[in-house]
Amino acid sequence: MRAGVIGIGRYLPEKVLTNFDLEKMMDTSDEWIRTRTGIEQRRIASDDVDTSDMAFFAAQKAIKDAGITPEEIDLILVATVTPDTPFPSVSCKIQERLGATKAAAMDISAACAGFMYGMVTAKQFIEAKVYKYVLVVGVEKLSKITNWEDRNTAVLFGDGAGAVIMGGVSGDRGILSFELGADGTGGKHLYQDEYIIMNGREVFKFAVRQMGESCINVLEKAGLKKEDVDFLIPHQANIRIMEASRQRLELPVEKMSKTVDKYGNTSAASIPISIVEELEAGKIKDDDVLVMVGFGGGLTWGAIALRWGK
Repeated sequence: MRAGVIGIGRYLPEKVLTNFDLEKMMDTSDEWIRTRTGIEQRRIASDDVDTSDMAFFAAQKAIKDAGITPEEIDLILVATVTPDTPFPSVSCKIQERLGATKAAAMDISAACAGFMYGMVTAKQFIEAKVYKYVLVVGVEKLSKITNWEDRNTAVLFGDGAGAVIMGGVSGDRGILSFELGADGTGGKHLYQDEYIIMNGREVFKFAVRQMGESCINVLEKAGLKKEDVDFLIPHQANIRIMEASRQRLELPVEKMSKTVDKYGNTSAASIPISIVEELEAGKIKDDDVLVMVGFGGGLTWGAIALRWGK
């Protein structure tokens, strides 16, 4: 029995910060942001909503969608680089709040690739029959580490959370293949000092190359061809990077998820947030083959080929 997604949920803050709002805050323009990134607006969490709050809200929805109880969860994995505090971890905070009394809990720090790392870690426990149900959350409150005076980074990021319950799934469904990777020599191009510091040119070159290669690699590992892909869900960092991945797979525009325009780059949360968006739009159906791919600070990357359904 393969590991797959049996429940999913997301949380997005209510506050919308548009490009026009940013025009009033710094030397930038809506056109400049849209043409370079594809972003039109992003969500910003209020001061009284922290990372663990967003993770909790998304996790509640995923648990309900899976039709299980918190007490049945064996492990909680939270992918984030913006925890409330270094410790206790976000995973421990939501374990208490959910009442997931028998769950082990830990956070994963792999930046925007963190959700891929979390899903692959969950797969190992489930397919080894060690754990039955694993909660994986991708969540970020990037607004608290964004320099709102740096127009090169401030326009990119947003807040939000996405969560899945992973467990055994039927037939040929579930995770078909994966790839995880890291290149610590590139850490100097994207890191946090007090705020997010990024060499946009170098990160762009890395992302375009690595996301395309990773997509092809997971298809080959799964014994699939490009034409077998029903939907591409890339990390929502920049529309030009996303388009490069789509073109590498030779997919039509309608087969790629695009939520970066509405939510910006939500780091570890972007892929699960996008999956919920496409499910609600009826674009993802049972037995569809999905390719999920992300990259982030570290530098890190990850990709998964998954056949959707319980």
